[in-house]
Amino acid sequence: MSSNVDTGTSEREPNTRRRLISLVMPVYNEEANVDRAYAALTTIFKDLPQYDLEFVFTDNHSEDRTFEHLAALAKIDRRVKVIRFTRNYGFQRSLLTGYRNASGDAAIQIDCDLQDPPELIPQFIALWEKGHDVVVGLRRRREEARLLTLGRRAFYALLTHISDDPITRDAGDFRLVDRSVIDRLKELNDYNPYVRGVISSFAARETGIPYDRTERIHGRSKFPVRKLVGFALDGIIGHSVLPLRLASYAGLLISVAVFLLGLFYVVEALLRGKSWPSGFATLIVVMLFGISLNAIFLGIIGEYVSRIYQQVRFRPLVTVETAANISAEQSKQ
Repeated sequence: MSSNVDTGTSEREPNTRRRLISLVMPVYNEEANVDRAYAALTTIFKDLPQYDLEFVFTDNHSEDRTFEHLAALAKIDRRVKVIRFTRNYGFQRSLLTGYRNASGDAAIQIDCDLQDPPELIPQFIALWEKGHDVVVGLRRRREEARLLTLGRRAFYALLTHISDDPITRDAGDFRLVDRSVIDRLKELNDYNPYVRGVISSFAARETGIPYDRTERIHGRSKFPVRKLVGFALDGIIGHSVLPLRLASYAGLLISVAVFLLGLFYVVEALLRGKSWPSGFATLIVVMLFGISLNAIFLGIIGEYVSRIYQQVRFRPLVTVETAANISAEQSKQ
């Protein structure tokens, strides 16, 4: 857990009106899950009658009947907001758009495949009522390949170590976020957001609840290894400049090494009268090493430059195709 976790237990001021909880749910090709998730979550909130509820679905231009299911839910339940994009903008932008369109005193992000247990929601709310502005689910175990789990742990260990912002370790996007943090997310100007990292950096009193993530029952995961690698790059580049500094450090170390090697050759030649062979193989190896190193660090610099280029064009985060139970103008915020 990150260093900004606070374990204080100061109670919130009593409030006469019923607080609104927004459930933020990004979806893409989830026709087999949206109805099941809606039913499960409404059941959870039947045991929380002191809170009002709304759903905020952001549909990343699903290619199946996901939007039809969502539109049908929106017709029978005005609490269901649906925003459909003109194309797939990726999970992070979809999630950020959901938070920006949440009207609640707090918002909870949960995937509609229900791999994150909705039964934890009352515990999230209880900790929020005690004064925590962010409550995260901490994944102890998940049903996936061992190698992938080790890769995730290595990534979070690296990100926690090099990040300029406090990042909660082993935490996904299953979390409760207070209105004060949501309002800050509305002001965020980032074309490639790493939302969970941004939320942790905005939090003043964050805490977490450990849980075991279950296996997906219906449909397939929308995060193959290629997307997970891109996701990791967004996290590292969005919250650390260490990769850029590595280029400077490596250049400095190589310069020092070359200077010392040259000094060694000069001293050996002048004091001991040694004559050195042409060293063709050594020269080739050093040249190839230098070229490879330049290519690596130019690639790192290119990643940062490409994000700067995308940022300065001031394009909208997403473009909305249609919306239900929410105005088109509202959904563009």
